[in-house]
Amino acid sequence: MERFDVIVIGSGSGMIVTSSAVENGLRVALVEKGPPLGGTCLNWGCIPSKMLIYPADVVAMIQEAEKIGVKAKIESIDFKKIMHRMRHLVTEETQGMALGVQEDPNIEWFKGLGEFVADYTMKIGDKKIKGDKIFIASGARPFIPPIKGIDGISYLTNETVLELEELPKSIVIIGGGYIGCEYAHFFAGMGSEVTVVELGSKLVPAEEPEVSDLLKTEMEKRMKILTNHQVVEAKQQKDGAKTVAAKDTASGQIKEFSAEALLVAVGRKPNSDLLKPEKTGVEVDKKGFIKVNDYLETTKKNIWAFGDAIDKQMFRHAANYEAQIVLHNAFGEHKVPVHLDATPHAVFTHPQIASVGLTEADAKKEFKKILVGYYYYKETAKGSAMGDPEGFVKVIVHHDTGKILGGHIIGPFAPELIQEIVNAMNYGDGAYAPIIRAMHIHPAATEVVKWSFGNLRHVE
Repeated sequence: MERFDVIVIGSGSGMIVTSSAVENGLRVALVEKGPPLGGTCLNWGCIPSKMLIYPADVVAMIQEAEKIGVKAKIESIDFKKIMHRMRHLVTEETQGMALGVQEDPNIEWFKGLGEFVADYTMKIGDKKIKGDKIFIASGARPFIPPIKGIDGISYLTNETVLELEELPKSIVIIGGGYIGCEYAHFFAGMGSEVTVVELGSKLVPAEEPEVSDLLKTEMEKRMKILTNHQVVEAKQQKDGAKTVAAKDTASGQIKEFSAEALLVAVGRKPNSDLLKPEKTGVEVDKKGFIKVNDYLETTKKNIWAFGDAIDKQMFRHAANYEAQIVLHNAFGEHKVPVHLDATPHAVFTHPQIASVGLTEADAKKEFKKILVGYYYYKETAKGSAMGDPEGFVKVIVHHDTGKILGGHIIGPFAPELIQEIVNAMNYGDGAYAPIIRAMHIHPAATEVVKWSFGNLRHVE
């Protein structure tokens, strides 16, 4: 059995730990079943999906250009080229990463599904390894709900959808969360007939209700959306078409939808069950996520976990930040807690969404008095120039201190505009005053953020 200074499980944000350990002269075992390195973000998540979604953004821009006096026409969409471009970039990145790992004498890559067999001990294939310090960044995989008949049909997930060579003429998407809505935007932009079936009453239910409502209104202009519907059965027809039966959760009425393709996008489940962490004393919660404290320590000394393996913020930028925290806590002179209150995220739909911090409902529960401010794109000079796009900024502030509690944006450039709020939340006392005091270019989209704070009102 080989012994290592460090074992890293997972090659997404786990590579931050791997690289740092190697730079400090430590011998590292990287456990990654592969073949691709890079984790969910590079292989199946952020990078490839946004490479697909950007062409859909361009299509939407062209389709809406007439309202500002530009008449444009899309002659054709080369779906194969779009898919090939995405896969080519991913392959280049993963191959380069793999070459770097294989050529480093201080890293040994164990290409297989590893599982714990004893304290600090893993088995990968017929090999056993032991580590002084272990970092679990094992990620997550698509969750497939127990729908009758689902195991007997061919369906797509956020991973297998990237393998498509031909554009489906029609597609049913089960799930109206981040992944489902982003791919609904993509396929509608490419020309597919799209139907989204969501169990809950809202799309992207973690967002503010006003954000969810506007998203549904705008997306329904290009596709069919059913909320409050539970998919209870799936079938595959002789011609390959997929049929799903969905029950209205209020009336109990059953509706059937058929399409050339079916995408299941109802959430993610952690890969921790594959690792058998209990055999090394690492506990998991009832959902299977690895339990950690504020220092990202597991229930076993010298084992840390971060990223999608823990039930906190399942975003790559959050995992990258957490990787730095575990490095500091594992090798630094003193421990520091993880702070995720100001973790932003974005949903690359049309319109785009970005959020950070608390919702209004959560802020009311936590604080006695809050201020809420709204400002609409169409109320700014830049918004007028853009043709009065639908969208707004909503901000939530502590009444007494002026500390920013949350920011929520739906509209053009939302992922970029949220950064001004994120920066303010992470500086000094986190108050909104610097945003108001700072000079903003006029006219620019950033003014919609500034004036949302200039429009604060007390709410009960």
